[in-house]
This record gives sequence, structure tokens and C-alpha cells, in this order.
Amino acid sequence: MSEQRATDEVRFAIEVAVPVDHAFRVFTEQFDSIKPREHNLLAVDIAETVLEAKPGGAVYDRGVDGTVCVWGRVLDVEPPHRLVFAWLISPQWQIEEHEDRASEVEVRFSAIDDTHTRVELRHHGLARHGAGWESAASGLESGWPLYLSRFQQLCGT
Repeated sequence: MSEQRATDEVRFAIEVAVPVDHAFRVFTEQFDSIKPREHNLLAVDIAETVLEAKPGGAVYDRGVDGTVCVWGRVLDVEPPHRLVFAWLISPQWQIEEHEDRASEVEVRFSAIDDTHTRVELRHHGLARHGAGWESAASGLESGWPLYLSRFQQLCGT
């Protein structure tokens, strides 16, 4: 018998020992160093990952041969406190062509004090992807902690 997920979201929270504005800049401007190169939907190696931190901006990988794979669309940015982007990757780890079937990743940055920031990542709306979203959620439960660990390292935490 298979176990049913109670919710179509995954959540994580970490703390970094940098001010909130610095944490936001590291996450948005150094996303290339946060996303592992092996998380790749291209047929070639990734040269860079770009997060255009503006409403309507793309989140994409550029291959070493110049090909581009857009796998996210920025929906909202409130520097230095919030970033939201559509996750355009289906449960089959293919590009989701229909943005109304995309889930959303919301990252919130909250000052704990002048030198520490709480970062909360909520990936929600996974059921919008349709069949197989539960298995995708399981993959995200192991994937996002890797991203957040790399982010903490970049912050020197």
C-alpha cells in the first residue's frame, strides 16, 4: 500500500550569519554557485545558471554549446525580503510547457538581528503538475537542502 502525502508542498528553514540584504544578494546574484551542475535538463554540460531577479525574469541554464533551458519564471521580487518563481519542471523532470501547471518556489529572508538572517524556502502547488507530483515532492525534499547548504557555504556559515 502506498502512502499519501498530506500536502503538496515542501518547506525548509535555515539561518545564515550575514545581514538580510547580503543574504538576498548572495541567493539571487550567486544562484549559479548554489545550483549543482548535475541538476541538468540539457543534453550538454551547464556553463552557467542564471536567475534574473526581476518580475518576468527567467531562471535558466546555459549549456557549454550555448543552448538555453528555461526552467523557471520570476513572479515576484521584494528585495531584500522575498523572491517567488514558477517551477517549470514536470514530475517527469521535463520542461513544463504550461505555466498554469507550474508550482511555485517562495524564498523569504527575515532579519534575526543585524548580522543574522532566517531563510525560509517553500515550494508549493506541486499538485498543479498533475500525475506524479508526489514523487517529485520526494525528490525536492532531498534536492532543496543541497541548494540551501551550498547557499550557507557561500554566506560563510
